[in-house]
Amino acid sequence: MTNRLVVCGTDTEVGKTVVSALLVQGLGAHYWKPVQCGLEDGEGDRDRVQRWLELPAERIIPEAYRLTAPVSPHWASALESGDPAQPSAPIDPDRLQLPPHQGPLVVETAGGLLVPLRLDLLQIEQIQRWQLPVLLVARSGLGTLNHTLLSLEALRQRQIPVVGVLLNGPAHPNNLSTLEQLGGVPMLGCLSPLEAINPTSLGEQWQQLELSHKLQA
Repeated sequence: MTNRLVVCGTDTEVGKTVVSALLVQGLGAHYWKPVQCGLEDGEGDRDRVQRWLELPAERIIPEAYRLTAPVSPHWASALESGDPAQPSAPIDPDRLQLPPHQGPLVVETAGGLLVPLRLDLLQIEQIQRWQLPVLLVARSGLGTLNHTLLSLEALRQRQIPVVGVLLNGPAHPNNLSTLEQLGGVPMLGCLSPLEAINPTSLGEQWQQLELSHKLQA
């Protein structure tokens, strides 16, 4: 079973956190989001995952950075440091090393693969340092073919293994089959919109998508 992986999206707001919660529950994993941006309302993705799954605090690993502004990490960290004219330095890569936890682990990134953590450090480069496989989350609807294939090409160029692609949203009549033909990686199915996000609804989706079988190493 692939039980240590990075969840990354083809874009912002594609459903990485819901998919991360699905995986945390299905794998019995710890959850870690190293860099959290957009905390104006005080709730981050780790707070949502913990609330949705009713997890004990020890299953949630604190972020390395909790940043208020809803912008790219490099810019959010510069704003937080009080020096927005110098957005290349505030995030320290040494703080982004994998936590010492050795069991199942789901790492959720901030945004997409080429989002800058610093001007001299793209997110995909940090993923290379972790040496974990990626599960790519993509929209199910219009526009996903271009975004998904570009993301897979970037991962392939850097020889980062891909567990598969999971679409999120209403089922589309053609996108899944097209990506099966062109993507060159396993397609894990399409996560349907959920009226409520909780252990029961996520457990039902885990079973329907047959992820225990599909995530076998």
